[in-house]
Amino acid sequence: MASKELKKFTREEVEKHNTEDSLWIIIDGRVFDVTRFQKLHPGGPTVFFDEGIPGGDATEAFFGLHRYDVLEKPQYQRLQIGVIEGEEPVVQSSHIPGKVSKVPYGEPSWLSDGYHNPYYKESHRKLQKAVRQFVDEYIYPDAQERELDGKRPSQSVLDKMAEHELHAMRLGPGKHLQGRTLFGGIVKPEEFDYFHELVITQELARCGARGYGDGLLGGCVIGLPPVLNFGSPELKARIVPEVLSGKKFICLAVSEAFAGSDVFGLQTTATKTEDGKHWIVTGTKKWITNGVFADYFTVGCRTDDGFTVILVERQEGVTTKPIKTSYSPTAGTAYIVFDKVKVPVENTLGQEGGGIFVMLSNFNHERWVMCCASARSQRAIVEECMKWVNQRKAFGKPLHSLAVIRNKLAGMIQRSESVQNWLENITYQMCNMSYKEQAQKLAGPIAFLKSYSTHSAQITAQDAVQIFGGRGITQSGMGRFIEHYQRTVAFDALLGGAEDVLSDLGVRQAMRSMPKDTKL
Repeated sequence: MASKELKKFTREEVEKHNTEDSLWIIIDGRVFDVTRFQKLHPGGPTVFFDEGIPGGDATEAFFGLHRYDVLEKPQYQRLQIGVIEGEEPVVQSSHIPGKVSKVPYGEPSWLSDGYHNPYYKESHRKLQKAVRQFVDEYIYPDAQERELDGKRPSQSVLDKMAEHELHAMRLGPGKHLQGRTLFGGIVKPEEFDYFHELVITQELARCGARGYGDGLLGGCVIGLPPVLNFGSPELKARIVPEVLSGKKFICLAVSEAFAGSDVFGLQTTATKTEDGKHWIVTGTKKWITNGVFADYFTVGCRTDDGFTVILVERQEGVTTKPIKTSYSPTAGTAYIVFDKVKVPVENTLGQEGGGIFVMLSNFNHERWVMCCASARSQRAIVEECMKWVNQRKAFGKPLHSLAVIRNKLAGMIQRSESVQNWLENITYQMCNMSYKEQAQKLAGPIAFLKSYSTHSAQITAQDAVQIFGGRGITQSGMGRFIEHYQRTVAFDALLGGAEDVLSDLGVRQAMRSMPKDTKL
């Protein structure tokens, strides 16, 4: 609240100010003079004279209509003239930097008091605490502003992330971490595992802004690994440092208007010049995350040998146009045209014609990252709904007194917990398998998990809207995070492979592993 000196009043003193000419109210032990403000109130002045509010306690009525952050806005802080003597505020801001939620199921169980977990070590806990503080202090406020104005994440935030090597850590364990100081030395590069990456991804997802989440260099997470794993030493030495420093941006450009999940249906072509020193890349790409502001494009192309992946740098012949989608332009979703773009053959990633192996090696990690974010986003919706049903009254009773509401909450919690626990099991397998083993054994399970997670998320979004009612489809106020979630949740169901395609992939992989001698 404001730093001005606040007077102390008794409730009896406040009760005397109950007319239009002198109107005071109490909210959570704080005294507000709303005499002048009553006619400026968006809901009109009559709301102040309902249910015995004038000169009385408006706490329940306030939190039935407003989020706590309304009290933190300067224009409303100026209305506070004092506090009630002998009383302390009970309600706290939900965005105290670093705060761990006490709401049941509002956090993964390993962060909840009294619960045990075999996967997380002390370095995971230290990293979680540090990243949460960072996200709440730097990323959350920037996310809320950029989600509204549609601009890409602020460079100052990207620079701050680079200072802590967050861009590098988001790519997972690997040689690219060697020699780096990870978040002030909380975890050593050789100790960094997929659970550390899971922690980072889930903390970033808490920003509650889906478009911003992808804009926060989501393109780097999926576009740079092919360069790291298949680029020449010279190419990596030139590209990787400037991308991981947040100074240059990269995206993965595979999807096309006629080829989404069907990678082999690509129509973008790359043909060699007569001297064999360059590729000529021609074609279009669509729905490319971060493409609007990317400097580099990891492009899937049809070549004489089949399917090849090539790193294309922004230059003459490369044009990008923003695509309006259900979420914010801050993601930089783009339509890209490559018009006879000349690219050195040294920019080929992997073998010519071996692009499918480059992409397949990337898909598992991409889908796993999306599962991490989806699991945490669902939990945030559970927390929003738990808070709402506890403070909202309907038919004269708290909303949670209705069996139909409790049934919806039960489904939300069950789905959230099952997704997180399945995710942690797969993450444990990743930590104990070589990259080759992961590709052989986990492609199906990860595909299943992503399909299940994103389908669960859509059911949770639908139920959350029903719980919040009209507020669940309103872009401001009590239900703004619910509205945003239900509007953008379908992205995860499509990006990285559509649900139906991934479910089928999981079954097909399982059938290939069926023992030949097994019969009913």
